[in-house]
Amino acid sequence: MTRIVLSAALVAAGVLTASVAHAQSSVTLWGQMDVGINYVSNQGGTRNFMMDDGVNGPDLLGLRGVEDLGGGTKAIFELVDQFSVDTGEFTADQSLFSRTSLVGLQNDRFGKLTVGNQYEFMTDTLFFNGDDPSELSGHFYDFRAGPFQKLDLPGNPTGSFDWDMMSGGTPVTNSVKYVSPRFGGFNFGAMYAFGNVAGSVGAGNAQSFSLSYKAASFGADAAYTNIKTYTAGSPQISVRRWGAGAHYDFGNWRTNALFTTVHNSENGGSVWEVTAGAEYHFTSAFKMGASYMYMKGNQTVDNNHANQLSGIAEYSLSKNTSVYAMALYQIANKGAQAQLSGQNTTEDASSSNVQTVARIGIRHRF
Repeated sequence: MTRIVLSAALVAAGVLTASVAHAQSSVTLWGQMDVGINYVSNQGGTRNFMMDDGVNGPDLLGLRGVEDLGGGTKAIFELVDQFSVDTGEFTADQSLFSRTSLVGLQNDRFGKLTVGNQYEFMTDTLFFNGDDPSELSGHFYDFRAGPFQKLDLPGNPTGSFDWDMMSGGTPVTNSVKYVSPRFGGFNFGAMYAFGNVAGSVGAGNAQSFSLSYKAASFGADAAYTNIKTYTAGSPQISVRRWGAGAHYDFGNWRTNALFTTVHNSENGGSVWEVTAGAEYHFTSAFKMGASYMYMKGNQTVDNNHANQLSGIAEYSLSKNTSVYAMALYQIANKGAQAQLSGQNTTEDASSSNVQTVARIGIRHRF
C-alpha cells in the first residue's frame, strides 16, 4: 500500500513541479542517492566485503513547497523520506515521510515557525551550518559511535550509535520550532515537542535551543537538546546533548571544528568528543578532505576512549554526480571494542580495539 501511495505522490509531484509557478507558489521534487562497496577490517571478528548505501549523504526523496501569502510572508511545507538504494525499502520506521514532515510560516522580518516531525538543533544548527568535520571526510561513517555500548541510549541499535544526533537520523515528533531572523549576524532557535501523555505535560517531551553567529566566511554555533523517554510504570529517561562548533572558509580551503557531549540520566553514562577537519579544492571538480576525532566516556562506559581518522577524495563528473574513495580508522583503548558509525548493530563492532573501513562509491543528486 505504501508503494502505491508513494507512486501517486511522485506522479502528483511531477505534475506540480512541471509548473505550479502561478500565484508565486512552487512545489519541488528533490533527492539524492549514494551507493558503494566497502571493505571492513573486523566486523564481529571477521573481514567483510559488502555493499552499503547512504554513506556520502543519505538516500532521500523529498517534496518542498512554498506559497507566497503577501506582505513578506510565505507558507512552507516539507516532506522527506529516507530509503535504501540497495533494497529499495524505506528506512527509519518503514513509514512514508518519516525523515521530515512539517508545515509552517516564514517571514524575513519575523523568522520561521514550523510544526510537525523535524530536526532538532544539534542537527539543524551544528551540522547544517557546516561545523561538523564529518561532512568534509567520512560523512555517515565518521559520525559519533565508538566503544560506548554501555551508554545504553533508549531505542538505540548499539546503545551509542550517533549519540550526539548529528546525522539527523532521529527527527523529533510532535514538535513546534521557531528560528529567528538574523540580527547583526546573530540568530537563535527554540523547539518544544509534546509528549502527548494524558495527565502529564512533562512526560515524554523534548526541548532544543540554538544560538548562531555568521559573518562572511566565518560562523560559530551552539546547540542544546533534551529528549525524554516515557514508558508507563517506569522512571522517565532524559538524554541531554549539547555542543558548539565553528567553521571558516578561505581560498580553496574549508575548515571546521566541533565539540559535542551526551548524558543519559538512567545510568549516568556520559561521552564527549572533539574533532577538527579540513577540505581542499584542487580544482572545481576535485577535492579532498580529512578529519581527526577524539572521544572519551566516563566510568559508566568503562572510561573507554577512542581516536578516529578519516579521509575522502571526491571527483565531480557533473554538477549532480560524483565518484569518491574514502577510508576511516578507529583505535580504542585496550579491552574495548572499536565501532565506527554505520556499523549499526552490536554484532558489527570489531572484536578488537581497532576497526577500519575503506569504500568506493558514487553519489547522485536530483
